[in-house]
Amino acid sequence: MNATTRPIVIAHRGASGYLPEHTLAAKALAHAMGANFLEQDVVLSRDGTPIVLHDIHLDSTTDVAQRFAGRARDDGRFYAIDFDLGEIRQLRVHERTHLDAARGGHAVYPQRFPAQHALFQVPTLEEEIDMLAGLDHSRGCRTGLYIELKSPNWHRSQDRDMSSAVLDVLDKTGYSQRPEQVFLQCFDDQTLQQLRGQLKTPLPMIQLIGENSWGEDSKVDYDYLRTPAGLDYVASYAQGIGPFLPHIYLGRSASGDARLSTLVTDAQTRGLQVHPYTFRRDELPPGIGSFTELLDIFIRQAGVDGLFTDFPDLASTYLQHAMPAA
Repeated sequence: MNATTRPIVIAHRGASGYLPEHTLAAKALAHAMGANFLEQDVVLSRDGTPIVLHDIHLDSTTDVAQRFAGRARDDGRFYAIDFDLGEIRQLRVHERTHLDAARGGHAVYPQRFPAQHALFQVPTLEEEIDMLAGLDHSRGCRTGLYIELKSPNWHRSQDRDMSSAVLDVLDKTGYSQRPEQVFLQCFDDQTLQQLRGQLKTPLPMIQLIGENSWGEDSKVDYDYLRTPAGLDYVASYAQGIGPFLPHIYLGRSASGDARLSTLVTDAQTRGLQVHPYTFRRDELPPGIGSFTELLDIFIRQAGVDGLFTDFPDLASTYLQHAMPAA
């Protein structure tokens, strides 16, 4: 990151620290809070419509089990791709809850919006883009889209091409040729290469980097991607990386100083932007005493180019004080 350039604030699933994730209400609030980009996780409905939802399943954030009892697959889960858009529009979205019986549907983050208030709906990608474009117009600003293609290989196994579906929406809404306003991200390297090569999109790509143990929808080795050789590989098709916070912050030294990996510098040396995830006030990494301290470490010390946060207002306020406009 250039010392005079502010990192971009990416609203992770919207202002999800305050309102249920990926609802239009959460996105409108994030827009008002000054986020530079708003994230859209995208999966497909049975009729091929891109909808904004973090999971391929509906049961963690909606009342699908109550409205459509008996529609679960053999694993007990309710898959978005098994429901037409008209059925999905009947669902009500609530704060994310645990599924396991031991925790009985309790909210993952109990201090956030009350999980019993299911007041919202699942938006389509097109609807969300139209709303954000409308807010840009009425508020006189220009915010960006940060779209993640969720489980594209799994969708292919269900005879659905997510990449083409997302690009079709971007083309229809006028965003397909706005590389300054749209990022495309994915955990799967082959999908990003498909978007760049076969589908020839000019939009910048971000290679998400997780842990191999997570079982992400990809055959890529995330440990390798964090090496110099792996970053050279990423730079051949992407414009940035989205690493997990612990890939950069390694804890405290014996003297109490923050220990940082070389990942940010290694990536930036190769021309890659670095946008780590996820900055949460209510889920701080070990050894971090406050949200401000967390931001200090990643912005002042590590020098990241952007950050995903559930609390875009807090990140924006921090940057206004830490890096005032010239």
